[in-house]
Formats: sequence, C-alpha cells, structure tokens
Amino acid sequence: MTDSREPQDPVTRHPQPDFPEQEQPHPGWTGPMDPPPDHGEESYRGTGLLRDRVAVITGGDSGIGRAVSLAYAREGADVIFTHLPEEEDEARETARLVEEAGRKAIAMAADNRDEEQCRALIRRATDEFGRIDILVNNAAYQMAQPDGIEAITTEQFDRVMKTNLYGMFWLTRMALPHIPKGGCVINTTSVQAYKPSPPLLDYAMTKGAIVTFTQGLAQMVASRGIRVNAVAPGPVWTPLIPATMPETAEFGKQSPLGRPAQPAEMAPAYVFLAAPSASYITGEIVNATGGTPLP
Repeated sequence: MTDSREPQDPVTRHPQPDFPEQEQPHPGWTGPMDPPPDHGEESYRGTGLLRDRVAVITGGDSGIGRAVSLAYAREGADVIFTHLPEEEDEARETARLVEEAGRKAIAMAADNRDEEQCRALIRRATDEFGRIDILVNNAAYQMAQPDGIEAITTEQFDRVMKTNLYGMFWLTRMALPHIPKGGCVINTTSVQAYKPSPPLLDYAMTKGAIVTFTQGLAQMVASRGIRVNAVAPGPVWTPLIPATMPETAEFGKQSPLGRPAQPAEMAPAYVFLAAPSASYITGEIVNATGGTPLP
C-alpha cells in the first residue's frame, strides 16, 4: 500500500496549479512534463496482497497504467502490459520498475483498435503464464475539441470508440475463458462519464459506456466467480494531458482538492479491487475524483 505512516494534507501533498503551459504531440511522454508525474516510485510499499497473480494491463507504459503496474508488482504480481510502438522508451521504464520489484515484466506493443493485436496479447499472456488473474482495461484515447461537435472528425470518433470500447470488449471477451474463479476485470472509466466536459464529448461518451459495460458484465459473470469493477478517476497528471488538451496551466484546479491527482494516487484503488479481500465487491465504480461528487 502507499506509505502513509505520517498523515499528509491531501491538498498540498502533490503539486498544485498553476503549472507551466506545455504541449506535446500525441501520445505524449513522461520526461518533459513539469511537474514530473509521481507513479509511486518512492512511496508505494507492497504487502503481498497479489502474490503470484498474473495481471494484464493495457496502456501500462505511463500514467495510471505505469502506477498500477508498479503497485501490482510490489504486491507480488507478474505483469504483462501494452504500449503503442512509439512508447517503447516509456515501456522500458515501466518494465524496469516491475523487474526491480522482483517480478516478471512483459512489455508488448499492441493497439486496442486492432482485434488481432488484442488476440495476440491474450495469447502471449496465456502462453507465458497459463492464466490471467487480473485484466485491467486502462488504455484510452482522447483529443479535446473546444470548437464543438463539428470539429470531431469521423477519423477521431472512430479512434476514440475503437480504442476505448472495442478494445475493452475484445480483450474482455478473449480473456474471460482464461480467468479462474477469484479473478477479476477492472476497467478505467472517468469523472467524464458523469460530468462530461464539452470539448471531450466523444471521450466522455465512451466512459459512460464503460460504466454500463462494467455493471452489466459483473452480473453476467458473477456465477463464474469472476468480479468486474471500475475506477473513475478525476483529473490525473499524465502525458495524455499535454498531448491532448489545449491548456494545461490550471489542469485539475477545479477539483475540490484544488489540484490534479498523481498516477500514484490512483493505484491503490486498482490494488483494492484486485485483492482477495474485495471478494464481495463487483459491479461497482470506485470514484477517485478529488472530491467531485458523482451519482
């Protein structure tokens, strides 16, 4: 778990806006970000909650995916995670953190938009480990369009839908036969599912659909001993932000805590939902929004 032996003020624990304005080409990289994101490198302390589990995590190269990969490894899990081909350097750093924790790391270039690449990921996981205990559907695409719905091209709409929904659907359908009783699926939705920002209309649509998918699938597979839950982050300081948002200086300032989350602050929710102690929790959305009230 995150080392919290000393109480810390959640308002001032991490950097607060205003940040320097910054812009990157998509998909964005961790290195140039100011302030640098915290993935729990120095703070996360594992207690063996996921010892010898096998986790498949999409979008594990940076941001929330890196923080979850690191936390799972320090909790004792082996991790296979995906990244886009242009994120290979980021993926190497995630793999290093997992291996430094004494667990096996497999970084695999794969695009959620391609059904065959999704199938190859599940095949690689089962060939290497024989099963999948935890599937984390985390990869996502967004691109803010402040000029309205007319600015959302069909190409962008297709990319958002295929990355965020098709990939999640394909991977879950393919993984379920390999998930034993006691295993779980954890999806990443968003505060945008409930409080959509107009410039992120298409992205918010998908996050609402992920909530519905999570709640419906949880009922469908409950009798198989598999749990399905989701995490709904608020604003989180990841490379996706300078790569897809037109203004970054005040990012996260609107939350009641007055700042964006760091990826490290999301990881404990994913650990909790994956742990055996959460055995009666399924069909739930864990809201991690910095105080923004959600339904």
